[in-house]
Amino acid sequence: MPTPLRSFIEVAPDSHFPLENLPFGVFRPNDAPARVGVAIGDLVLDLAVLEEGGHFRGGELGDPAVFGHDSLNAFLALGRPAWQQTRQILQHLLAADTATLRDDDALRKRAFHRQSEVTLQLPARIGDYTDFYSSYNHAFNVGTMFRGPENAIMPNWRWLPIAYHGRASSIVLSGTDVRRPQGQTKSPDAATPSFGPSRALDFELETAFLIGPPNELGEPVPIERATEHIFGLVLMNDWSARDIQTWEYQPLGPFLAKNFCTSISPWVVTLDALEPFRRPLPAQDPEPLPYLRAPNDFVLDIRLEAQLQTAAMHAPQTITRSNCRNLYWSIAQQLAHHTAGGCNLQPGDLLASGTISGPEDGARGCLLELTWRGANPLQLPGGETRKWLEEGDRLTISGWGEGDGCRVGFGEVTGRVVA
Repeated sequence: MPTPLRSFIEVAPDSHFPLENLPFGVFRPNDAPARVGVAIGDLVLDLAVLEEGGHFRGGELGDPAVFGHDSLNAFLALGRPAWQQTRQILQHLLAADTATLRDDDALRKRAFHRQSEVTLQLPARIGDYTDFYSSYNHAFNVGTMFRGPENAIMPNWRWLPIAYHGRASSIVLSGTDVRRPQGQTKSPDAATPSFGPSRALDFELETAFLIGPPNELGEPVPIERATEHIFGLVLMNDWSARDIQTWEYQPLGPFLAKNFCTSISPWVVTLDALEPFRRPLPAQDPEPLPYLRAPNDFVLDIRLEAQLQTAAMHAPQTITRSNCRNLYWSIAQQLAHHTAGGCNLQPGDLLASGTISGPEDGARGCLLELTWRGANPLQLPGGETRKWLEEGDRLTISGWGEGDGCRVGFGEVTGRVVA
Protein backbone atom coordinates (compact mmCIF):
# COMPACT_ATOMS: atom_id res chain seq x y z
CA MET A 1 0.00 0.00 0.00
CA PRO A 2 1.22 3.54 -0.72
CA THR A 3 2.75 5.33 2.26
CA PRO A 4 0.89 8.51 3.26
CA LEU A 5 2.78 11.67 2.33
CA ARG A 6 4.32 13.61 5.20
CA SER A 7 4.19 17.39 5.49
CA PHE A 8 5.85 19.70 8.00
CA ILE A 9 2.34 21.13 8.46
CA GLU A 10 0.43 19.22 11.10
CA VAL A 11 -2.65 17.61 9.55
CA ALA A 12 -5.22 15.77 11.64
CA PRO A 13 -5.84 12.14 10.57
CA ASP A 14 -9.47 12.88 9.74
CA SER A 15 -8.74 16.13 7.89
CA HIS A 16 -10.13 16.43 4.36
CA PHE A 17 -7.00 18.33 3.31
CA PRO A 18 -3.81 16.27 3.64
CA LEU A 19 -0.78 16.68 1.39
CA GLU A 20 -2.34 14.17 -1.03
CA ASN A 21 -5.18 16.60 -1.72
CA LEU A 22 -4.18 20.30 -1.95
CA PRO A 23 -7.51 21.60 -3.30
CA PHE A 24 -7.57 25.06 -4.89
CA GLY A 25 -9.75 27.96 -3.87
CA VAL A 26 -9.96 31.75 -3.68
CA PHE A 27 -9.66 33.58 -0.37
CA ARG A 28 -9.29 37.08 1.04
CA PRO A 29 -6.99 37.55 4.05
CA ASN A 30 -8.17 40.35 6.34
CA ASP A 31 -8.60 43.46 4.18
CA ALA A 32 -6.17 42.38 1.43
CA PRO A 33 -7.32 41.63 -2.14
CA ALA A 34 -8.55 38.13 -2.96
CA ARG A 35 -6.08 35.63 -4.37
CA VAL A 36 -5.65 31.89 -5.05
CA GLY A 37 -4.66 29.44 -2.34
CA VAL A 38 -4.62 25.75 -1.52
CA ALA A 39 -5.89 24.10 1.66
CA ILE A 40 -3.50 22.06 3.78
CA GLY A 41 -4.87 20.87 7.12
CA ASP A 42 -6.61 23.85 8.73
CA LEU A 43 -4.42 26.34 6.87
CA VAL A 44 -4.46 28.12 3.52
CA LEU A 45 -1.23 28.48 1.57
CA ASP A 46 -1.13 31.77 -0.35
CA LEU A 47 -0.02 30.95 -3.89
CA ALA A 48 0.31 34.61 -4.84
CA VAL A 49 3.12 34.95 -2.27
CA LEU A 50 4.90 31.91 -3.70
CA GLU A 51 4.36 33.20 -7.23
CA GLU A 52 5.94 36.54 -6.33
CA GLY A 53 8.91 34.60 -4.97
CA GLY A 54 9.43 32.83 -8.31
CA HIS A 55 8.51 29.34 -7.15
CA PHE A 56 6.31 28.57 -10.17
CA ARG A 57 8.50 29.75 -13.04
CA GLY A 58 9.59 27.52 -15.90
CA GLY A 59 8.31 24.36 -17.52
CA GLU A 60 4.65 24.32 -18.51
CA LEU A 61 3.95 27.32 -16.27
CA GLY A 62 6.42 29.75 -17.82
CA ASP A 63 6.02 32.95 -15.76
CA PRO A 64 2.29 32.56 -15.09
CA ALA A 65 1.13 35.48 -12.89
CA VAL A 66 -2.21 33.72 -12.36
CA PHE A 67 -2.44 33.36 -8.58
CA GLY A 68 -2.93 37.01 -7.62
CA HIS A 69 -6.38 36.98 -9.24
CA ASP A 70 -9.79 36.84 -7.54
CA SER A 71 -10.73 33.68 -9.45
CA LEU A 72 -9.13 30.48 -10.70
CA ASN A 73 -10.08 31.19 -14.34
CA ALA A 74 -6.63 32.21 -15.57
CA PHE A 75 -5.06 29.14 -13.95
CA LEU A 76 -7.82 26.88 -15.30
CA ALA A 77 -7.06 28.03 -18.84
CA LEU A 78 -3.42 26.82 -18.60
CA GLY A 79 -4.37 23.14 -18.84
CA ARG A 80 -3.43 19.84 -17.23
CA PRO A 81 0.39 19.92 -17.68
CA ALA A 82 0.54 23.27 -15.85
CA TRP A 83 -1.87 22.03 -13.15
CA GLN A 84 0.24 18.91 -12.60
CA GLN A 85 3.47 20.93 -12.44
CA THR A 86 1.95 23.25 -9.85
CA ARG A 87 0.76 20.31 -7.77
CA GLN A 88 4.24 18.70 -7.87
CA ILE A 89 5.90 21.96 -6.80
CA LEU A 90 3.46 22.40 -3.92
CA GLN A 91 3.83 18.83 -2.68
CA HIS A 92 7.60 19.30 -2.72
CA LEU A 93 7.50 22.65 -0.89
CA LEU A 94 5.16 21.27 1.76
CA ALA A 95 7.00 17.97 2.27
CA ALA A 96 8.43 17.26 5.70
CA ASP A 97 12.02 17.11 4.43
CA THR A 98 11.93 20.29 2.28
CA ALA A 99 13.47 23.31 4.04
CA THR A 100 12.33 26.11 1.69
CA LEU A 101 9.11 26.93 3.53
CA ARG A 102 9.67 24.90 6.66
CA ASP A 103 12.73 26.84 7.84
CA ASP A 104 11.92 30.34 6.57
CA ASP A 105 9.91 31.94 9.36
CA ALA A 106 9.33 35.20 7.50
CA LEU A 107 8.06 33.45 4.36
CA ARG A 108 5.85 31.13 6.39
CA LYS A 109 4.28 34.08 8.19
CA ARG A 110 3.38 35.71 4.86
CA ALA A 111 2.32 32.54 3.06
CA PHE A 112 0.10 30.72 5.58
CA HIS A 113 -3.27 31.75 6.97
CA ARG A 114 -5.71 29.94 9.18
CA GLN A 115 -8.84 28.98 7.25
CA SER A 116 -10.91 30.27 10.16
CA GLU A 117 -9.39 33.74 9.75
CA VAL A 118 -9.89 34.30 6.00
CA THR A 119 -12.93 34.91 3.83
CA LEU A 120 -13.49 32.29 1.16
CA GLN A 121 -15.06 33.24 -2.17
CA LEU A 122 -16.47 31.42 -5.19
CA PRO A 123 -13.48 29.64 -6.72
CA ALA A 124 -14.21 30.75 -10.30
CA ARG A 125 -16.15 33.20 -12.41
CA ILE A 126 -18.82 30.80 -13.62
CA GLY A 127 -20.03 31.96 -17.01
CA ASP A 128 -22.27 28.98 -17.77
CA TYR A 129 -23.77 26.18 -15.74
CA THR A 130 -25.31 22.88 -16.86
CA ASP A 131 -26.95 20.31 -14.59
CA PHE A 132 -27.15 16.69 -15.72
CA TYR A 133 -29.54 13.89 -14.72
CA SER A 134 -26.96 11.12 -14.52
CA SER A 135 -27.98 8.86 -11.62
CA TYR A 136 -30.07 5.87 -12.70
CA ASN A 137 -31.50 5.31 -9.22
CA HIS A 138 -32.63 8.93 -8.94
CA ALA A 139 -34.17 8.87 -12.42
CA PHE A 140 -35.92 5.57 -11.70
CA ASN A 141 -37.32 6.72 -8.36
CA VAL A 142 -38.62 10.02 -9.69
CA GLY A 143 -40.03 8.35 -12.80
CA THR A 144 -41.77 5.74 -10.67
CA MET A 145 -43.51 8.43 -8.61
CA PHE A 146 -44.96 10.13 -11.67
CA ARG A 147 -45.35 7.32 -14.24
CA GLY A 148 -45.08 4.02 -12.38
CA PRO A 149 -42.15 1.56 -12.41
CA GLU A 150 -42.97 0.20 -15.88
CA ASN A 151 -42.48 3.65 -17.48
CA ALA A 152 -40.06 5.17 -14.96
CA ILE A 153 -37.10 5.53 -17.35
CA MET A 154 -37.84 7.54 -20.49
CA PRO A 155 -36.72 5.89 -23.77
CA ASN A 156 -33.90 8.38 -24.38
CA TRP A 157 -32.38 8.27 -20.86
CA ARG A 158 -30.14 5.22 -21.42
CA TRP A 159 -28.88 6.63 -24.72
CA LEU A 160 -27.64 10.07 -23.75
CA PRO A 161 -26.80 12.18 -20.67
CA ILE A 162 -29.91 14.31 -20.08
CA ALA A 163 -29.31 17.87 -18.80
CA TYR A 164 -30.75 21.35 -18.50
CA HIS A 165 -29.02 24.71 -18.77
CA GLY A 166 -29.06 26.37 -15.33
CA ARG A 167 -28.60 29.89 -14.06
CA ALA A 168 -24.95 30.80 -13.34
CA SER A 169 -25.72 34.13 -11.62
CA SER A 170 -27.46 32.46 -8.66
CA ILE A 171 -24.63 30.03 -7.86
CA VAL A 172 -23.48 30.91 -4.34
CA LEU A 173 -20.74 29.87 -1.95
CA SER A 174 -21.34 27.44 0.89
CA GLY A 175 -22.72 29.22 3.95
CA THR A 176 -25.01 31.57 2.02
CA ASP A 177 -28.61 31.61 3.29
CA VAL A 178 -31.24 30.28 0.89
CA ARG A 179 -34.35 32.42 0.55
CA ARG A 180 -37.54 30.46 -0.04
CA PRO A 181 -38.56 31.09 -3.68
CA GLN A 182 -41.96 32.14 -4.98
CA GLY A 183 -43.63 31.00 -8.15
CA GLN A 184 -46.72 29.45 -9.70
CA THR A 185 -48.04 26.18 -8.35
CA LYS A 186 -51.18 24.21 -9.10
CA SER A 187 -52.79 21.63 -6.86
CA PRO A 188 -54.28 18.61 -8.67
CA ASP A 189 -57.76 19.55 -7.51
CA ALA A 190 -57.46 23.28 -8.31
CA ALA A 191 -59.01 24.76 -11.44
CA THR A 192 -56.30 27.42 -11.81
CA PRO A 193 -52.73 27.94 -10.55
CA SER A 194 -51.82 30.30 -7.70
CA PHE A 195 -48.73 32.39 -6.96
CA GLY A 196 -46.83 32.32 -3.68
CA PRO A 197 -43.92 30.82 -1.75
CA SER A 198 -42.92 27.24 -2.50
CA ARG A 199 -44.27 24.73 -0.01
CA ALA A 200 -42.06 21.90 -1.24
CA LEU A 201 -38.46 23.14 -0.93
CA ASP A 202 -35.87 20.40 -1.42
CA PHE A 203 -32.12 19.81 -1.59
CA GLU A 204 -30.18 17.76 -4.14
CA LEU A 205 -26.99 15.88 -3.28
CA GLU A 206 -24.61 16.52 -6.19
CA THR A 207 -21.06 17.05 -7.36
CA ALA A 208 -19.94 19.32 -10.19
CA PHE A 209 -16.76 19.88 -12.18
CA LEU A 210 -15.04 23.02 -13.44
CA ILE A 211 -13.91 23.38 -17.03
CA GLY A 212 -10.30 24.27 -17.76
CA PRO A 213 -9.10 24.96 -21.32
CA PRO A 214 -11.91 25.83 -23.73
CA ASN A 215 -12.88 24.14 -26.96
CA GLU A 216 -13.54 26.18 -30.08
CA LEU A 217 -17.10 26.85 -31.20
CA GLY A 218 -18.10 24.04 -33.57
CA GLU A 219 -15.29 21.72 -32.39
CA PRO A 220 -16.57 18.85 -30.18
CA VAL A 221 -14.29 17.39 -27.50
CA PRO A 222 -13.66 13.67 -28.18
CA ILE A 223 -14.43 11.56 -25.14
CA GLU A 224 -10.87 10.24 -24.96
CA ARG A 225 -9.69 13.85 -24.45
CA ALA A 226 -12.45 14.95 -22.07
CA THR A 227 -10.31 14.89 -18.93
CA GLU A 228 -7.89 17.37 -20.53
CA HIS A 229 -10.67 19.93 -20.08
CA ILE A 230 -11.72 18.96 -16.51
CA PHE A 231 -9.83 20.69 -13.70
CA GLY A 232 -11.54 19.30 -10.62
CA LEU A 233 -14.73 18.79 -8.64
CA VAL A 234 -16.77 20.55 -5.97
CA LEU A 235 -19.77 19.52 -3.89
CA MET A 236 -23.08 21.03 -4.93
CA ASN A 237 -26.60 21.46 -3.58
CA ASP A 238 -29.10 22.24 -6.32
CA TRP A 239 -31.91 23.65 -4.17
CA SER A 240 -35.23 22.81 -5.80
CA ALA A 241 -38.85 23.95 -5.40
CA ARG A 242 -40.70 20.74 -6.25
CA ASP A 243 -44.22 22.20 -6.39
CA ILE A 244 -43.11 24.95 -8.77
CA GLN A 245 -41.18 22.37 -10.79
CA THR A 246 -44.20 20.07 -11.14
CA TRP A 247 -46.30 22.81 -12.73
CA GLU A 248 -43.68 24.46 -14.95
CA TYR A 249 -41.34 21.75 -16.22
CA GLN A 250 -43.35 20.62 -19.26
CA PRO A 251 -42.45 21.01 -22.07
CA LEU A 252 -39.04 22.72 -21.60
CA GLY A 253 -37.83 21.60 -18.17
CA PRO A 254 -36.84 23.43 -14.96
CA PHE A 255 -37.00 27.22 -14.72
CA LEU A 256 -38.01 29.11 -11.54
CA ALA A 257 -37.90 25.84 -9.59
CA LYS A 258 -34.13 25.75 -9.99
CA ASN A 259 -32.84 29.25 -10.77
CA PHE A 260 -33.17 30.88 -7.33
CA CYS A 261 -30.07 29.36 -5.64
CA THR A 262 -27.40 26.71 -6.19
CA SER A 263 -24.71 26.24 -3.52
CA ILE A 264 -21.17 24.93 -4.10
CA SER A 265 -18.25 24.16 -1.80
CA PRO A 266 -15.26 26.56 -1.83
CA TRP A 267 -12.42 24.08 -2.44
CA VAL A 268 -11.90 22.46 -5.85
CA VAL A 269 -10.39 18.97 -5.61
CA THR A 270 -8.33 18.25 -8.72
CA LEU A 271 -8.67 15.14 -10.86
CA ASP A 272 -5.06 14.33 -10.03
CA ALA A 273 -5.89 14.25 -6.30
CA LEU A 274 -8.87 12.01 -7.08
CA GLU A 275 -6.81 9.57 -9.19
CA PRO A 276 -6.68 6.90 -6.41
CA PHE A 277 -10.48 6.79 -6.34
CA ARG A 278 -11.08 6.05 -10.02
CA ARG A 279 -13.09 2.92 -10.65
CA PRO A 280 -14.05 1.41 -14.03
CA LEU A 281 -17.34 2.69 -15.42
CA PRO A 282 -19.85 -0.18 -15.07
CA ALA A 283 -21.21 -1.68 -18.28
CA GLN A 284 -24.04 0.34 -19.79
CA ASP A 285 -27.03 -1.30 -21.45
CA PRO A 286 -27.57 -0.55 -24.27
CA GLU A 287 -23.98 0.16 -25.23
CA PRO A 288 -23.66 3.93 -25.85
CA LEU A 289 -23.08 5.29 -29.33
CA PRO A 290 -19.39 5.46 -30.34
CA TYR A 291 -18.88 9.13 -29.43
CA LEU A 292 -19.78 8.25 -25.80
CA ARG A 293 -17.49 5.23 -25.51
CA ALA A 294 -13.97 5.28 -24.07
CA PRO A 295 -11.91 2.19 -23.14
CA ASN A 296 -10.75 3.56 -19.76
CA ASP A 297 -13.80 5.54 -18.70
CA PHE A 298 -14.36 5.81 -14.98
CA VAL A 299 -16.50 6.82 -12.04
CA LEU A 300 -15.15 8.09 -8.70
CA ASP A 301 -15.43 6.26 -5.38
CA ILE A 302 -16.37 9.36 -3.38
CA ARG A 303 -18.56 8.96 -0.31
CA LEU A 304 -21.31 11.54 0.06
CA GLU A 305 -23.43 12.45 3.07
CA ALA A 306 -26.20 14.96 3.75
CA GLN A 307 -27.02 16.18 7.25
CA LEU A 308 -30.10 18.12 8.35
CA GLN A 309 -30.30 20.34 11.41
CA THR A 310 -33.56 22.08 12.25
CA ALA A 311 -33.76 25.20 14.40
CA ALA A 312 -34.85 23.02 17.33
CA MET A 313 -32.05 20.44 17.04
CA HIS A 314 -28.79 20.70 19.01
CA ALA A 315 -26.81 18.67 16.47
CA PRO A 316 -27.24 17.71 12.82
CA GLN A 317 -28.54 14.30 11.80
CA THR A 318 -27.33 12.35 8.78
CA ILE A 319 -30.32 11.72 6.54
CA THR A 320 -28.66 10.06 3.54
CA ARG A 321 -25.40 8.41 2.47
CA SER A 322 -24.55 7.92 -1.19
CA ASN A 323 -21.49 7.65 -3.45
CA CYS A 324 -20.33 9.12 -6.77
CA ARG A 325 -20.00 5.52 -7.98
CA ASN A 326 -23.80 5.56 -8.29
CA LEU A 327 -23.59 7.71 -11.44
CA TYR A 328 -24.67 5.96 -14.64
CA TRP A 329 -23.15 8.57 -16.98
CA SER A 330 -19.50 9.48 -16.36
CA ILE A 331 -18.10 13.00 -16.25
CA ALA A 332 -16.25 12.28 -19.50
CA GLN A 333 -19.50 11.26 -21.18
CA GLN A 334 -21.22 14.36 -19.83
CA LEU A 335 -18.56 16.64 -21.30
CA ALA A 336 -18.34 14.79 -24.62
CA HIS A 337 -22.11 14.94 -25.09
CA HIS A 338 -22.28 18.60 -24.03
CA THR A 339 -19.85 19.56 -26.80
CA ALA A 340 -21.04 17.01 -29.40
CA GLY A 341 -23.05 19.62 -31.28
CA GLY A 342 -20.22 22.16 -31.23
CA CYS A 343 -20.97 23.95 -27.94
CA ASN A 344 -17.89 25.86 -26.80
CA LEU A 345 -17.17 25.44 -23.10
CA GLN A 346 -15.13 28.15 -21.35
CA PRO A 347 -12.74 28.17 -18.37
CA GLY A 348 -14.81 28.25 -15.20
CA ASP A 349 -17.97 26.72 -16.68
CA LEU A 350 -19.64 24.38 -14.21
CA LEU A 351 -21.13 20.99 -15.16
CA ALA A 352 -23.07 19.21 -12.43
CA SER A 353 -23.96 15.55 -11.96
CA GLY A 354 -27.59 15.83 -10.97
CA THR A 355 -28.87 14.17 -7.79
CA ILE A 356 -26.72 11.15 -6.88
CA SER A 357 -28.86 8.39 -5.37
CA GLY A 358 -27.95 4.82 -4.54
CA PRO A 359 -30.13 1.71 -4.77
CA GLU A 360 -30.88 1.59 -1.02
CA ASP A 361 -33.59 3.66 0.67
CA GLY A 362 -30.95 5.33 2.87
CA ALA A 363 -28.94 6.42 -0.17
CA ARG A 364 -31.57 8.64 -1.80
CA GLY A 365 -30.17 12.05 -2.61
CA CYS A 366 -33.12 14.41 -2.00
CA LEU A 367 -36.26 14.73 0.10
CA LEU A 368 -38.42 14.02 -2.94
CA GLU A 369 -37.06 10.46 -2.81
CA LEU A 370 -36.40 10.14 0.93
CA THR A 371 -40.02 11.00 1.78
CA TRP A 372 -41.43 9.58 -1.45
CA ARG A 373 -42.96 12.91 -2.49
CA GLY A 374 -44.00 13.69 1.08
CA ALA A 375 -45.88 10.44 1.72
CA ASN A 376 -43.33 9.13 4.26
CA PRO A 377 -42.01 12.08 6.30
CA LEU A 378 -38.53 11.93 7.85
CA GLN A 379 -38.59 11.20 11.57
CA LEU A 380 -36.19 13.53 13.40
CA PRO A 381 -35.04 13.83 17.04
CA GLY A 382 -37.47 15.49 19.42
CA GLY A 383 -40.49 14.27 17.50
CA GLU A 384 -40.04 16.61 14.53
CA THR A 385 -40.83 15.41 11.03
CA ARG A 386 -40.01 16.76 7.59
CA LYS A 387 -41.65 16.29 4.23
CA TRP A 388 -39.85 19.33 2.82
CA LEU A 389 -37.41 21.91 4.16
CA GLU A 390 -38.70 24.56 6.55
CA GLU A 391 -37.41 27.93 7.73
CA GLY A 392 -34.36 27.59 9.93
CA ASP A 393 -33.36 24.19 8.50
CA ARG A 394 -29.67 23.85 7.68
CA LEU A 395 -28.64 21.27 5.08
CA THR A 396 -24.98 20.24 4.87
CA ILE A 397 -23.37 17.98 2.25
CA SER A 398 -19.91 16.51 2.74
CA GLY A 399 -17.82 14.20 0.58
CA TRP A 400 -14.49 12.39 0.65
CA GLY A 401 -12.46 9.55 -0.75
CA GLU A 402 -10.93 7.13 1.77
CA GLY A 403 -7.32 6.36 0.93
CA ASP A 404 -4.50 4.40 2.55
CA GLY A 405 -3.94 6.27 5.76
CA CYS A 406 -5.53 9.53 4.61
CA ARG A 407 -8.80 11.10 3.56
CA VAL A 408 -9.04 13.24 0.41
CA GLY A 409 -12.11 15.37 0.91
CA PHE A 410 -14.09 18.35 -0.30
CA GLY A 411 -14.98 19.91 3.05
CA GLU A 412 -18.67 20.75 2.93
CA VAL A 413 -21.37 22.80 1.29
CA THR A 414 -24.03 24.15 3.63
CA GLY A 415 -27.01 26.47 3.51
CA ARG A 416 -29.82 27.58 5.81
CA VAL A 417 -33.39 28.17 4.64
CA VAL A 418 -34.80 31.62 5.45
CA ALA A 419 -38.13 33.26 4.64
